[in-house]
Amino acid sequence: MKIIADTGKCVGAGQCVLTEPALFDQSEEDGTVIVLNDTPDGELVEKAREAVNICPSQALSLEE
Repeated sequence: MKIIADTGKCVGAGQCVLTEPALFDQSEEDGTVIVLNDTPDGELVEKAREAVNICPSQALSLEE
């Protein structure tokens, strides 16, 4: 599984960072998502799915 981030859609809400700071951060310039680990494993897989589901701008997706 791979996390895909579309920074063009990201509104910088930060829900992904709040869900799992080990996977996501935000740009200091514009607040858009930065994926820290795009191929999570173990319990981080479920956290990645949760972040994708709660992203208000649907900027995150998963490639299985």
